[in-house]
Amino acid sequence: MAGRFLRPLTTRPQFYANQPYKSGFMSAPAEPVNSGSCSPSPSPRLPGRSTAGGTADGPATHYRWVICALLFWVTTANYIDRGVFGNLAPELQKAIGWTQDDYWWMQVAFNIAYAVSLLTAGRMMDVLGLRRGFALACGFWGLAAMSHSLVNTVAGFFVVRVLLGLGEGGNFPAAIKTTAEWFPKRERALATGIFNCGSNVGGVLVPFGLPFVISQIGAISIGGHMLGWRGAFLITGIFDLAWIVAWLAIYKRPQDHPRVSKEELALINSDPPEPTVKIPWRRLFPHRQAWAFAFSKGLTDCFWWFYLTGAPYFFSDRFGLTLKSRSGPVACIYILASLGSIGGGWLSGHFMKIGWSVNKARKVTFLICACCVLPVVFASLTHDKWVAVALITLAASAHQAWSANAFSLAGDMFPRRIVGSVTGFGGFAGSVGAIVLFIIVGQIRKAAIARHEPGDYFLIFLAASLAYITALLIVHLLAPRLEPANIEAPATA
Repeated sequence: MAGRFLRPLTTRPQFYANQPYKSGFMSAPAEPVNSGSCSPSPSPRLPGRSTAGGTADGPATHYRWVICALLFWVTTANYIDRGVFGNLAPELQKAIGWTQDDYWWMQVAFNIAYAVSLLTAGRMMDVLGLRRGFALACGFWGLAAMSHSLVNTVAGFFVVRVLLGLGEGGNFPAAIKTTAEWFPKRERALATGIFNCGSNVGGVLVPFGLPFVISQIGAISIGGHMLGWRGAFLITGIFDLAWIVAWLAIYKRPQDHPRVSKEELALINSDPPEPTVKIPWRRLFPHRQAWAFAFSKGLTDCFWWFYLTGAPYFFSDRFGLTLKSRSGPVACIYILASLGSIGGGWLSGHFMKIGWSVNKARKVTFLICACCVLPVVFASLTHDKWVAVALITLAASAHQAWSANAFSLAGDMFPRRIVGSVTGFGGFAGSVGAIVLFIIVGQIRKAAIARHEPGDYFLIFLAASLAYITALLIVHLLAPRLEPANIEAPATA
């Protein structure tokens, strides 16, 4: 009978330890507690007071959603910093004197830097821990965003775009690692969908807010010079600084947090335990599961980035809209895309609650998303701006639903303690896809302008319509059952 209770938990071949683990990259989970010991019960504590492990006694809490709110906030700030440049691009082209080809090469430079950042940021979060690593990343990209106000040449914009890319890559690896640390598997897609809505909120605030910011902040004179468009880049730093203060004040690991009840901690750690061996980073890449995640991001993220950076040019080129007149159409895309972000996370979670396997729930959700993207090709053919808005909005909403589930694949197939690195690898693939797409887009746009057809975006939207169904087929071929990666065994070919 004693053997039954003292059987070591480390022999169980599942993931997701339900015991606290260190946040460092090479750290193993804490030693399992012997649930069959005969040690005396702890002395009674007053309700609401912290236990020795940092958790609170008393009623069950839901503090993990406060952490999710912080992730939503920082993702919003991230996309505000990223979106100001794209929304001002047609006007900056006139002020600075670049060509549309220059613009797309600046986007290529940004995405090269972003890809490098994603490849390293995941490990940085694993090594430094989320509290310090996330704050450092946000501070870096915030300063880089504000530095756009200091340049007035095409070369200068290339430099600051590279700096911004190097910083912004830290957001999603850190956010996904936080989600894996604070949420059980069945809630991760929903939590990811909620914080990923920040990208849509940022996309809404920028086009609606820019005309006001430029008219108010831009009217301020410093040394006899009006701030103008530069004020829009300076104001972004407020969002970043405020978030860093809140993050450092609130964030702790769930097992160390005094606001987390024992019941909530048990829910967070309710998934089966993961193995206690150390996992070298280099052993991640040979696994089919890592490449399945990479393709789910690499073939699709690039089109979301196109909507983010190319929509202002698209509505300006095809429908002749100005900064003020295109704010409604561009913002509408992001407002409704928020529904897709939350709905996609909820849908797969609902499928799991009714008894579907993770594999079936994720892939049926992916299929629904891919079908919703197919009609977007007609946005390049219509002469009605609101029809184009509706088609792009449907595609953007489907992408956000796809993205919420794609991010959750990392937690589905890999141990928590390397989810940051896995997510960074997938994000790197997404940036590589964006680099390739933007090089092609630049050439397509250059040719269209040369033949006096600036509104021709057909080939770009055709590629967008087919990308998601192609990605789903590849994911299914590489991970037909979404089986967890056996990191301790050699990778299969």
